[in-house]
Amino acid sequence: MTKLSPRALEYLNAVARFGSLRKAAAKLNVDPSAVSRLLALLEEEVGLPLWERHNQGARITLAGEELLDHFRQMQASEAATLSRIQDMRGLRKGEVKVAVGEGFISDLIAAPLQEFMSRYPGIQISIEMAGANEAVQMILDDQVDFGIVYSGPEVADLCCHLETRHPLDLIARPDHPLVSLARAVSFDELSQYPLALIDGAYGMGRLIRRVEEAEHRALTPSLRTNSVAVLTRFVTSGLGIALMPQLTVAAEIHAQQIACVAIDQPMLADARARVLSHNRRELTLPAQSLMDHLKSSMKFLREDAPLLSTHLG
Repeated sequence: MTKLSPRALEYLNAVARFGSLRKAAAKLNVDPSAVSRLLALLEEEVGLPLWERHNQGARITLAGEELLDHFRQMQASEAATLSRIQDMRGLRKGEVKVAVGEGFISDLIAAPLQEFMSRYPGIQISIEMAGANEAVQMILDDQVDFGIVYSGPEVADLCCHLETRHPLDLIARPDHPLVSLARAVSFDELSQYPLALIDGAYGMGRLIRRVEEAEHRALTPSLRTNSVAVLTRFVTSGLGIALMPQLTVAAEIHAQQIACVAIDQPMLADARARVLSHNRRELTLPAQSLMDHLKSSMKFLREDAPLLSTHLG
């Protein structure tokens, strides 16, 4: 029976993650020839090519993907076993990696993360800020334990632990003409004013593109960015309007720098925040504990957003 080399599988995983043999070798601090030699032996053992060189980098074959899935399951199982052993020591050690959209950061940092870190000082936490598409890919590639995603893509290999409704609303300065209407605005009315939109790789941008297709109307932004902070500053500076969930700009709403208005569009009104993990990977105890804590303490995850007026009147 062929025994797979864990080191060779680690090298193949690195090639898949970093896109080329040389980049993988550099990240692993190993000579590229050693990586190439071990991968060649692995291919000889299984009798099939596992990766191919292309102009744009490395491409993993179907056989290679099967081995990577096996390798990642082994890693997840080992981490879960070690986690259960750590549980016997009362969560004194461990590591958790979480992918989080920028729009959740203020809510996450405000108190929930501080409370967990104070309770479990031995748990190391890594927060990777990522758009919805990137966060989902990081979960699938086992780069993070779980992700908090806004309006992310539907993927069969993901497990949804929780979802809450947080509509994508219009945000504007309190003295903006659309705010003074004192009613929900239509999707068409958005195009009448300078508008900032986030990039389509992010959940908000992805949702807006879907709505544009459904409404057969494309919005033309004055500014497009990959930063929630830039969108917020665009609005508070009086340059125009943007679209965001209420909680993302809760501090600015409280300071009366921004007002939030519902948009009369069903897809925007039904936008969801979700907590996702890989459905074929067992969460470690620290990861499960952090997830449970955030589900009960983050405003985004605790309950649906309060309803604004949703009908034109």
